[in-house]
Amino acid sequence: MNLIRRLSYPLQQRLADLVYPDGTQASDFLQPSGEAALVAADSVSWQVFANPVAMLVGGVAAVLLELAEPRVRTGVWEHTSFRREPLTRLRRTGYAAMVTAFGARSRAERMIGQVNRGHARIAGQTPGGVPYRADDPELLTWVHATATFGFLEAYMRCVRPLPQDQRDRYYRENVAAARLYGVACPPADELAFQHLCERMRAQLEPSPIVAEFIDIMEGVALLPPPARALQRLFVRAAVQCLPSWARQRLALDDARWSVAPWQWSLLRAIGRAAEGLDHPRLPAVLARRRLAASPDASSIVADPR
Repeated sequence: MNLIRRLSYPLQQRLADLVYPDGTQASDFLQPSGEAALVAADSVSWQVFANPVAMLVGGVAAVLLELAEPRVRTGVWEHTSFRREPLTRLRRTGYAAMVTAFGARSRAERMIGQVNRGHARIAGQTPGGVPYRADDPELLTWVHATATFGFLEAYMRCVRPLPQDQRDRYYRENVAAARLYGVACPPADELAFQHLCERMRAQLEPSPIVAEFIDIMEGVALLPPPARALQRLFVRAAVQCLPSWARQRLALDDARWSVAPWQWSLLRAIGRAAEGLDHPRLPAVLARRRLAASPDASSIVADPR
């Protein structure tokens, strides 16, 4: 484990670089000094979001579920730069997730407001003629819920399992951010997410865009060339994080997407080595420095409103 951690430092540098799209910087997580985030530093959410393996694997799993919904799929594929500039888009999305989790509340609120204004301008029709808006409450709920599920499931598969009370606590911790993003009724526990899946299940469908997304994620230069095989393994693990019914519906249940037991062991070794990474430009490290400026800040949980 110590060897893996030592070898991971160059990867930590790469991960830190990936966080920051143009126009952003590490000091974004240091100000205002002492100000609390949307959830406390001792939350399950900080534990999950600080782990880059959970974030990468879980992010891919979440997008697979999002792209299964035709209105979300059309909005993402027609109104974002993902196909043309996947790395730029991934950096922006990753930065937004990091600010939501680790940024000071005032900074997170400003950023979320900007995202919401952008969503309000996105509308259109699916190829099947179904109208959609990016700020549709049902779609906002699905996007939030699948992201929440994806990160948690990836953490439990690739890092360590969590007991039921911690899993439900994690869902509750993310309610405040979801409401800021315009989600009226975010799932507040694991059972509520399962009920949401049952309601949405009939609307989900396979699409060639899902395969295109997977190809992009396997080929985009997220990790250095020596680690590209590991990147492809992360993508397969993301497929396996999906519920079995979702893999079947998306035609992702064949042997190509299997992960061998020894590969799961490797993923867990890497995921556990990624616990408590200390690179000075990683958002979780910077956020703890911000909170340290106020002795009581780490215990503050902002009003979820």
